[in-house]
Amino acid sequence: MSQTIDSHTSESGFSVLSRNELRKHLRQRRRMLSTREQEQAASSLALNLLKNPDLHRARHVAIYLPNDGEIDPHPYMALALRKGIRFYLPVLHPIHPGRLVFSPYFDGVELTSNRFGIPEPAFSNGLRRPAWALDAVLFPLVGFDESGGRLGMGGGFYDRTFAFTRLRPRLAPKLIGLAHDFQKVEKLSIEPWDVPLHSVATDRRLYRVK
Repeated sequence: MSQTIDSHTSESGFSVLSRNELRKHLRQRRRMLSTREQEQAASSLALNLLKNPDLHRARHVAIYLPNDGEIDPHPYMALALRKGIRFYLPVLHPIHPGRLVFSPYFDGVELTSNRFGIPEPAFSNGLRRPAWALDAVLFPLVGFDESGGRLGMGGGFYDRTFAFTRLRPRLAPKLIGLAHDFQKVEKLSIEPWDVPLHSVATDRRLYRVK
């Protein structure tokens, strides 16, 4: 991840922060949300996702288990299940380091903690869906701007997993970042390896990326 100093301005008024400093600030702010605030944000997010055209025809959707104050997509999942949508969780690939595969996620599925302490289905269960076979991917953001710039945790897992979409955009699932609206900043630099977003959904609104 680039360590150069970029100029950022958010609703909270901070500016001239490195990517690591910005990441630390935004992670701390979302961890400070109360349980009630998180629940309200998740409910509002669900309604905005239901209005997202990028999801209207989706039937196979990757989702995530929130931690570190990330906005929770489960209220959306509860509503979307009624429409027959199938959900999948990311699983660390044991053979191809830094890449993800996706396993079905449903009530009762057995989960074990990966090396980052995040629960995931066992890779050995054989129930997997490759990245190109997904219709949409919902993944958490640390920061974002309205032009599609984004800031993640720095691991690069989604960028490596969906790098194929640069060469074969017709195979690209709809990539939808999720965040609390206060995680929006004025401008983020876009790195050469960043896979473009189609949209960002927050607790306040939906941002379509041109």
